This record gives sequence, C-alpha cells and structure tokens, in this order.
Amino acid sequence: MTFSVSDNSVTIAILGRSRDTVNYASALNRLHLSCFTTLDPEEAATATHLLLPGGGDITPAFFGQPDLGSHHIDTELDILQLQALESFLAYKKPVLGICKGLQVINVCLGGTITQHIDTAESHKWNGADQTHHVYHSNLARADFFYQLYGLSTLVNSAHHQAVDRLGKNLFPVCRAGDNVIEGIQHAFLPVIAVQWHPERLPDGSGDRLLQYFSESLSIGSCL
Repeated sequence: MTFSVSDNSVTIAILGRSRDTVNYASALNRLHLSCFTTLDPEEAATATHLLLPGGGDITPAFFGQPDLGSHHIDTELDILQLQALESFLAYKKPVLGICKGLQVINVCLGGTITQHIDTAESHKWNGADQTHHVYHSNLARADFFYQLYGLSTLVNSAHHQAVDRLGKNLFPVCRAGDNVIEGIQHAFLPVIAVQWHPERLPDGSGDRLLQYFSESLSIGSCL
C-alpha cells in the first residue's frame, strides 16, 4: 500500500507525559509528521489527530472493578486521556490508541479490561526479541489491519492486560494466537487502536500504521 506525501495541515496531539512519550514523538518526527505532547485536553483539542500512547494500567474503578492485579496506575493521566478522547469522539476527529491507548478507548466506550491475562508471560516485554504473530479477524476485510498487513503480521508485545468486553461500536480486527484482541476499530468513527507498539517495531512495518493514521483517517471517516 502506498501513501501520499504527508498533509502539512495534519497535527497530532500525543496525550501523555513528555518523559514517557519520546519514542512516539521520535517516530512521528521521523515520518515528517507534525506533533506535540501535552497533558492539557483543551490544547490537545486544537490538533487534527489524537494519539493515546502506551503506559501503565488504567485505574480499575473506571471500568467498575477493584484492583485485581493492575500495575503502575496513574489516575490523573487516565482522567486527562479520557477527557481528550471524549472531545475527539464528539467531533469525530481521528484517534489512534497504542497499547494502553487501546484499552483507554475500550473503557471510554463502556468496555472492560482483563487485569491480568492467563497468557501474560507470552505478551510481556522482554526486549526487542519479544514478538508474536497477530491474525486478521474480520471476514469483511475492509478494516485498517487487512489493508495494511493482510492476514497476519509479526508484532512486538509489552502488556499483561487485554480487552475483555468490547466497548460500544468497537470490533476486533486482529487477535493473537491465544485469542487476545490485538487491534480494534470503531464501526462509525475514525478511531483505530493496536495492542502492540508500531513506533518501535525494528523492521519499520509500524510506519505503515502511523502513516495510515495521519493520511487516511479524516474527520468523520468510517468504514
């Protein structure tokens, strides 16, 4: 799949702490995509696109559960990310969730999270060699995953939690071999998310996803 030269009108807000989002900004800058990192949902709203990065685990109370094994919770950040996401959803502006960002999208739309999956050992981050295949799961083959990667691709992994109940109007586009959901898409809004880290895939295949997010998703676009 080929892409056009990046649209200079696109600006991507990364909603996170600057010290934790260097890899995301570096990847976008490498692709000559305009971006800025902020903790202010109102500042984020000035951007055309929103990127929700990876990080610790979501505060379990936000999906109606006690703490059953969540790690590195940052409730203040959760609140700010949810506020920014709600604004982008309201205005039908493009959103990309990465790792924790996928889970934030799912929770925002009424879904739940499995706080520690049974197969966590095969998904946790052990360095660049921690990889597994993910497989296409939508027979319609109209989603972003099939467009970019076909029936399967090799990804990195750095998580111990996963989607349990899907949020409203979200559907899975790919899964790992253990059936863990690894990618989701909104049925009507320009919202996509993956459970892996495209910004640091060593073979550069993650660039396809970042470019797709910036160049093919637009306000109000959907399947």
